[in-house]
This record gives sequence, C-alpha cells and structure tokens, in this order.
Amino acid sequence: MNKMCLLKNKTFSSLLILGLLSITAVTGQESLISNKKIDKTVKKLLKEKKIKNSFEFIDDFESETERDLITLTEIPAPPFMEKKRAEAFKKMLMEAGLQEVTIDEVGNVIGIRRGIEGGKVIVLDAHLDTVFPEGTDVKVIRKGDTLVAPGVGDDTRGLAMLLTVIKSMDKAEVKTKSNIWFVGSVGEEGLGDLRGVKHLFREGAEKIDSWISIDGGTVGRVNNAALGSVRYKALFTGKGGHSWGAFGLANPHHALGFAIMEFTENAKRFTDEGARTSFNIGRIGGGTSVNSIPFESWMEVDMRSIDSNRLKDVEAIFKKSMETALKKYNNTGIEDKISMELIKIGDRPSGQLSLETPLVKRAISATSIFGYEPSLTRGSTNSNIPISMGIPAITIGRGGIGGGAHSLHEWWLNKNGAEAIKLAMLLTVMEAGFVK
Repeated sequence: MNKMCLLKNKTFSSLLILGLLSITAVTGQESLISNKKIDKTVKKLLKEKKIKNSFEFIDDFESETERDLITLTEIPAPPFMEKKRAEAFKKMLMEAGLQEVTIDEVGNVIGIRRGIEGGKVIVLDAHLDTVFPEGTDVKVIRKGDTLVAPGVGDDTRGLAMLLTVIKSMDKAEVKTKSNIWFVGSVGEEGLGDLRGVKHLFREGAEKIDSWISIDGGTVGRVNNAALGSVRYKALFTGKGGHSWGAFGLANPHHALGFAIMEFTENAKRFTDEGARTSFNIGRIGGGTSVNSIPFESWMEVDMRSIDSNRLKDVEAIFKKSMETALKKYNNTGIEDKISMELIKIGDRPSGQLSLETPLVKRAISATSIFGYEPSLTRGSTNSNIPISMGIPAITIGRGGIGGGAHSLHEWWLNKNGAEAIKLAMLLTVMEAGFVK
C-alpha cells in the first residue's frame, strides 16, 4: 500500500502542476504568485506563540483525531438519514469545548465559538452525509497504516478535523474578533442537493460573512469556483398491462427509449462546442416483470457546466427533447397515450471568486508558506452556494492520501494529515481576526 500511495502522490503532484496551468489559462489568471502583503501577515501570524502552541497541540492530538475519525465513520449517515451521526457529532463538539451547539431544522449541527467582538460570522464546515445507502457496512478496517471504510475520507475526515481545530484553539487559548461557527452540514451528496447549506443561506437567515469547507483532496486545493448542475427525473406513465394480452398498448419504456435518443443527439451537438458542459443519464427504472407492460418508466439526468448560461441552455434542450420525444412516440399508432412529468431533483448554482478576494489570497499565500503548491480548482461542493452569491468561500483539502471515494473500498492514509488541520485552523483564524 505504501509504495502505491507514494506513486499516487507523485502522479498527483505532476497533475497538480498541469492542472494549475490549465486552470490559470482558462480563467485568464496569469499566476498564483502570493501577495507580498498577505505573505507578510501570514508569516507574522505563524510567529505568534499561541498559534505555534496550537500547532503543537494538533500534533499531540493525532491519535485522538484518528479515534474521532473512526468513531464517526462507523456511524452510518446515508443521504437524508444523517440524524444519528449528527447527534453524535453534536455531543463530540460539546466535549471538544463548545458550549453553544444546536441541530437546526434541516439537521445541520452548528457549534459556536464566540469572538471577543462578535458581529461577523466565519464558518468552518464539513458535511455529515455519505453517498452510501442504508445497510452499508461502515466498519473501519486497518490495513497497516491505512484506514479502509466507506466514507472514511469523504467527508468524515473533515468532521474529525473540525474537532481537532476546536481542541487546539482552546488549549492554546487562541482568541478571535469574530464568531466562528463549526458546522457539520447535511445534504452535500447526491440528491441532498446542498440542502443544508441552502438552509444556512436562506432569506432571513443570520448573515454568514466567510465560508470555508473541508472536502476532498490533499493540502494545496483552493476551490474558488463552483461547478453548477441541474438534475431531473423524467417520469413516463401509462396504463400498464399484459405483454401478450394488451400488446399494442402504449409502453412507458418505449417512450423512454425515444426520449434518450432525442436528448443525447441534441445535447451532444450542443456540448461538442463552447465552454465545457456535460450531460449524463445516471439511473433508469420502472416495470414489474418481463411479461408486463410497465405502468411507469423513469430516468435521472445530470447536467453540468462551468457557465451558468450554458447550463440554462442544456436544461432547455433537455426539456424540449423530452416534449418532442413524447409527441413522436404517441404518434406511432399505439393504443392510448403516454404521459410525462419532469421533476427537478437538483439545482446547484455555478460561480467563481476572483483571485482578489481576500480569503482566496490568504489561502494561496498560507498554502505556499506551508510548503505546498496551491491549485485553484472548480468543483461541486458546499461552497457552491456562497460562491454563487458572491460571498467569500473556498473548499480546501482534508490532507493525507486517499482513494476509492464513493466506493466500498474507500481508504485514507495519514501522511502529513496534521498539516491540513493546521492550515484549516490558520485560515479560519485569519478570517475571524486573531487577537493577541
């Protein structure tokens, strides 16, 4: 495993540099050279006794961080079923030192560490949910120095990091001007559709001034751009009947076949040109038996684009294709008609923050000073919502080395994992305003 990990790490480093160049070219950003003024601020902060002490405590807490990771990983948290893990995380936040910890209406766990001035709210977030369905075996298996279990990296490692940040800040008596919210959010994965973060940024909610998510990747990731997506369930329905006795009756599966052909042909022509846009039919279902005409047939479709206008365009192509296909099929001389319903099941906005955004500048500078190559990335994470609203927000890596995300064989190796915790803490403290 160690040799394989090292190989992956070397490969990742090469891809990181290539990716950095390509991202820079696409966005028109000439370089990721750190701002000298920000660099000076970061270096000055790193010399502060309390910050240095907090870093030492992070190292001291390594075995405890691992125990927290294993404990949380072994509590199932399927989409829309995060309650048990949320309750455990709430208790762990309180044991870590927070006194104000609540679970909100949608299931987000929010622990507040008060600043001496208050006013602004800075969030450090990791998501509670995993992609794995109810009944998945989430027992952590140790293979040498590697932990293997569904969800051990994505994003349970992030939750464990939050706990260690709190403990180290308290033990080192690190104080900030602004309030810091430590959030375990729901609904990041799949059909959760970022419902936890959407709730936090809903109209009338308490204002959040800066947002930092921990989710995926090694130290160096600075996700300042949101990859937008829309998702639909296309549902075709009919009367259903016996395959022989009712032969000739309108068949929802046949209508779905028309719809798939119509959409893929039209969408491919659109995505072959212009800013990168994608489409995918991820799930198909319906029917009761091989000798029955189904009464329903459905598919789930995912569409993504780096450009919000092109995302609207491919969504329009999808809707028009569905209507056209339905008409074509119903005009084939079948008995009765098929009905259709388009149900939106996902809507993640796109957006991008400038390199001039102070939070982005700080992340680039701190990452470089820590000795890592910063890489601007675009992704679909909890940060999509604040980024799309123009609120300072980034997603950073959980550190270590991992693989097999979203698989039953997901694994994580603690190679310099403490560095990611130190970076997360430093960025949070910088945003919240360090108090000597």
